[in-house]
Amino acid sequence: MYMSYFGIRVTDLERSLKFYTELFGLKEVARGDARSRKHGAGLYILLKDPKSGQKLELNWYPPNSTYATPYEPGEGLDHIAFSVEDLNRAYNDLIKKGVQLTEVSPVATDGWIAYLKDPDGNWIELYSRPTPVGGKIPEGY
Repeated sequence: MYMSYFGIRVTDLERSLKFYTELFGLKEVARGDARSRKHGAGLYILLKDPKSGQKLELNWYPPNSTYATPYEPGEGLDHIAFSVEDLNRAYNDLIKKGVQLTEVSPVATDGWIAYLKDPDGNWIELYSRPTPVGGKIPEGY
C-alpha cells in the first residue's frame, strides 16, 4: 500500500487549476468527468509537483451529486487515496478492524474504488491499478 494523492473539493475548477499551476508550479497530468457514474460524482483534475512528485486532485461536484456536501472554507479536504495491491482484501481487513464506511458503497469504475472514513470523518479512498508501482512515482493515479 502506498499513499497516492490528496483530493480537495473546489467551488470553481478552472479558477483552482489556474491558482495551483500558475502560483505553485503544479502540472496537470490527468483530468476526467465522473458525473455519469452511479453515484454522480463530478469533474476532477490531477496535478503533480514536478520537484517532489506529490499529487493533488482538484474535485468539483454538481449540486445533485452524492459527494456534494456543504462547502465550508478550510474544510475542503475531499479524500486521501491509497493504492493497494488487493483491493478486496484491504477493504475487508479495514472493515473488520472497525473503520467506518461512507455513504457511498464501493464503486465499479475502470477498476474498483472503495471509500472509508478516518476517525474524524475524513474520506479515505482505496483503489487498485494493474500496473506495479516499481521504483518511480507514477505519472497518473
